[in-house]
Amino acid sequence: MEWRGSLEELMNRMNNPRVVIDNAVCPTATLIKVDSARKHGVLLEAVQTLTDLDLSIHKGYISSDGRWFMDVFHVTDRCGRKLTDAHVLSCIEHSLNTLESGFVGGGGGGGGGGGAGEADVGDLTAVELTGADRPGLLSEVFAVLADQRCDVVEAKAWTHNGRIAALVLLRDADSGCPVPADAHRVARVEARLRNVLRGSGDRDRDHQGRGARARVSSAAPAARATASDRRLHQLMFADRDYERRGGPGAGARVRVGVESWGERGYSVVTVECRDRPKLLFDVVCTLTDMEYVVFHGTVDTDADRAHQEFYIRHLDGSPISSEAERQRVIQCLQAAIERRQSEGVRLELRTVDRRRLLADVTRTFRENGLSVTRADVTTKGKMAVNEFYVTDTMGNSPDPKIIDAVIKRIGEENLHAGEEERLSRLYSTRDGSSASAGLFQLGSLVRRNLYYLGLVKSCS
Repeated sequence: MEWRGSLEELMNRMNNPRVVIDNAVCPTATLIKVDSARKHGVLLEAVQTLTDLDLSIHKGYISSDGRWFMDVFHVTDRCGRKLTDAHVLSCIEHSLNTLESGFVGGGGGGGGGGGAGEADVGDLTAVELTGADRPGLLSEVFAVLADQRCDVVEAKAWTHNGRIAALVLLRDADSGCPVPADAHRVARVEARLRNVLRGSGDRDRDHQGRGARARVSSAAPAARATASDRRLHQLMFADRDYERRGGPGAGARVRVGVESWGERGYSVVTVECRDRPKLLFDVVCTLTDMEYVVFHGTVDTDADRAHQEFYIRHLDGSPISSEAERQRVIQCLQAAIERRQSEGVRLELRTVDRRRLLADVTRTFRENGLSVTRADVTTKGKMAVNEFYVTDTMGNSPDPKIIDAVIKRIGEENLHAGEEERLSRLYSTRDGSSASAGLFQLGSLVRRNLYYLGLVKSCS
């Protein structure tokens, strides 16, 4: 009937988010307000959208009233400036106005092989890996894939608490198409990868019963960075990387508290740590995948420190009910924040893509005593644009002389240390004194001013 069609149209208009972008309220940031129906995961979807657009969230206010949510974010671009470009503002408004599902990706709890954030990317095959980390492991993984005639198109790898999780997107080296869905070939690739992840036979399972897992899937997770980030969080959560603490003082860098507000039936989660990009995404992603709903919250940053507070309940409306559950939430949030913390020296590889490139580059790292703690591999046309964080085999910052030797071996035109590492080494070689720290800060200020004058392309 006609009235039913009109009612459905009205409900759709009511449920779709309403977005307001205001540059007049705050002198230092652009205010973005999102009103939407309260659905599980809609907050994560909004935060993910802003993160996808490479925006920094400095303040945030989250509130729900009955069936409705109101989210207010104070954002800037990556260089700390308000958003004034009309095209960027239109893109933000369009992206937030299309939040319809209320849930980004699939299953809660980071379980198994299905895939949160899965999408058909058409010409790629996905490999998911989890297991115990060790020096040179990623090099061995890339070598196995090259031997199996698989080209790596994109890859992300995180390490935390002695564990590794990796998401690799492949295509067949000979045809350029997805790796053929031949059961024997898939089984062979999975078996070879599991053998590499196990290492020696006595590492088949660790003392907590966790083993090596490798899965090849024809349904590749979405190539968007934050979608793959969410999947890595889920893989590490499923591998229980939160159960074992890192090195001495690791927990001191991230303070997480969980208290009960019995009068209102909420559990109050507080997070205090150093601010960094994607921090809010990592926290909200973890709460969402653990099947908690954020009803109210505040996000604030002061210089390089971040403070976040969330009032949460289970999906069924109940608060956290036991000390064991409270401790588990604390551990999981600490792990989620620590996974992305940058350890070691950042190396940037930009060169023409070729077969066995990753296997050769990471083998050079391994032969020089470098261990990859994080990797972000992308292919843009015929170019490979990769980023690695490396430490020595003990997890400490590597000797600058080794970094210089690796750069020369791979090619100074292809491999570079990150801007901060280059400036730090430059000033330390000049005087080796504590004044180098001040010079580094001065260099950062000069670089930012040059960006504003349009004399350099990036201030990052």
